[in-house]
Amino acid sequence: MRPAILFPLFADIRTLPGVGPKLEKLIAKVAGPRLVDLVFDLPAGVVDRSYRPKLASAEAGRIATVEVMVLEHKPNRVKAQPYKVLVSDDTSLMELVFFRAHADYLASLLPAGARRVLSGRIERFKDRLQMAHPDYVVAPEEITSFPLHEPVYGLTEGLTARPMAKAVRSSLDKMPAMPEWQDAAFVRQRKWQDFNTALAAAHNPVHDSDLEPTTQARQRLAYDELLANQLALLLIRSHMREGQEGRAIFGTGSLKAKAVAALPFALTDGQLGALAEIEQDMASEKRMLRLLQGDVGSGKTIVAMLAMLDAVEAGLQAALMAPTELLVRQHLGSLEPYAQAAGVRLACLTGREKGPGRETTLAKLAAGEIDILVGTHALFSEDVAFKDLGLAVVDEQHRFGVHQRMQLQSKGQKNKQSSADVLVMTATPIPRTLALTAYGDMDVSRITGRPPGRKPVETRVMNGERMDELISHLRTALNRGARAYWVCPLVEESEKIDLAAAQDRAVMLRQALGLNVGLVHGKMKATDRDAAMAAFKAGETQLLVATTVIEVGVDVPEATIMVVEHAERFGLSQLHQLRGRVGRGSGKSSCILLWHEPLGETAKARLKIMRETDDGFVIAEEDLRLRGPGEMLGKRQSGMEEFRIADPSAHADLLAVAHDDARLVLSRDPELKSPRGEALRILLYLFGRDEAVRYLRTG
Repeated sequence: MRPAILFPLFADIRTLPGVGPKLEKLIAKVAGPRLVDLVFDLPAGVVDRSYRPKLASAEAGRIATVEVMVLEHKPNRVKAQPYKVLVSDDTSLMELVFFRAHADYLASLLPAGARRVLSGRIERFKDRLQMAHPDYVVAPEEITSFPLHEPVYGLTEGLTARPMAKAVRSSLDKMPAMPEWQDAAFVRQRKWQDFNTALAAAHNPVHDSDLEPTTQARQRLAYDELLANQLALLLIRSHMREGQEGRAIFGTGSLKAKAVAALPFALTDGQLGALAEIEQDMASEKRMLRLLQGDVGSGKTIVAMLAMLDAVEAGLQAALMAPTELLVRQHLGSLEPYAQAAGVRLACLTGREKGPGRETTLAKLAAGEIDILVGTHALFSEDVAFKDLGLAVVDEQHRFGVHQRMQLQSKGQKNKQSSADVLVMTATPIPRTLALTAYGDMDVSRITGRPPGRKPVETRVMNGERMDELISHLRTALNRGARAYWVCPLVEESEKIDLAAAQDRAVMLRQALGLNVGLVHGKMKATDRDAAMAAFKAGETQLLVATTVIEVGVDVPEATIMVVEHAERFGLSQLHQLRGRVGRGSGKSSCILLWHEPLGETAKARLKIMRETDDGFVIAEEDLRLRGPGEMLGKRQSGMEEFRIADPSAHADLLAVAHDDARLVLSRDPELKSPRGEALRILLYLFGRDEAVRYLRTG
């Protein structure tokens, strides 16, 4: 249960004074629905109103606070014209300009002959100073009623600065005095303030430098959030490993030897190293929970296959789950030769399997007559029962969350005594800092190096104005029998963003090339998408126009050309994944990154990196540096906790310390019952890690 001290912060924002249904909806869109969301919505900017010049020396373009005498009102004669008020100090004149303002209101706000203090941006128009719609107008004795340094918060259409700032201030007023959950010596060493003081400082910046993640206040708050994240992941890990006992899984090596003998290549050192780490985990009495990272085409699937054969050799079953039917069918096709060579029984289960066929598969699975099952989310279904699941492999983990892998793992419970080992794979190289935050509950293996026969892909960057030249070269290559992808960023033409849509591009290329051009996009039915991919794989279509639905896992070795249109719109890791769809066969391959104006500095840097390296881990680190963690992995797709304050790239050093601190805390106080442990429970709830607290015993 959430501690009582936090009850005020988890109230809805509609409980704040002045927040009605409309304002509630707008604020929730920006920050979130509760007061705690506003508390952690730190300023994105600061308005400095401390500049107090005389009008004669005021700099145009700056926000200034000036004391003036109101001289004359100049009402607008027609609606289109502004209402003007002439003011002065003892050095110069200035016009106040108002559009759509009521004359009576302005007369009471700025009565002729009165002195007023104004704050706003001063501009120069036709040799006269102007201030349009002053931010503040007060009597001289009321100058303390507005801040000289004003925090600026993120807004959305329909939400203005003042009600947003007022809502944040009202939420901060509800913040109770928090206990100290950090180690006292560590706080002294860092010269950090307590949580409440740091939060207040972060919400009251004076200069732009106070917005930097490296300030003392923001570092303190970031560390609190990172520690909550790491504690939560370790508690989840502990629950997943100890909630049900693991078991030692030893393979005899016989089936694995047959599969290895059937490989058309020798395993690389990187593959052998990763396999050794996996097998060591499987042989342990503790349940395995391991992430296998490998660059595009590094051979993760064969490593997973050999690990699954270890389980089968031990008399157990294995499962491989992929996010789409397309990937499931592809895995099935790539694993079948080695399953046949090893003599193991392989089957498939997706949402497409229905009726008697599905019932037969389920019966065989429950009877232990299927050794390895490959499937989609359908494996989560309650009617899917294994006789004895020893190893569950999850492909493309960023499409699944922690709870889903727990759900699959529980399929391995036999008489409720043990759960399956879990191996998670991702072809998206993840920087070490993000791996720690997204997969801190897991051990990590990396397959490094290029697999045998994998050739580098020549990468070219081309201006979109050379489209005709590109199509001419493409026509020549296709006439020679080549196969190519053409990737577009959208499915339908956007009214706001002028991007080439996949459907329109497919029509244009059919006309320009005189060929049967395939089309694949996310809005197609799965059966139609699979059929289009199968036609391309079989060579019935030589050119496939696609959206990023082909980004991960699609394997057509004959494809040697990848065109990415509007490459400047894609992230580095996404471009790298797309490039990885070619270069998988024996032919020389190329990737053409087609860009269009305007080309910003960040986009230019991305394209330069793509030209210079094909190392996915280097690219991932650069992507993190250029875009930050939120945009890079995405809030929904990554499976990561979303950070409100911490920035894993800017606070990488703090993340490592938080990871070690969390381990130390839980080794000494696994149930968080000590005085610091009780405070850390509050920290977990404060940052929304409720699920992890539930794993703690209360007795």
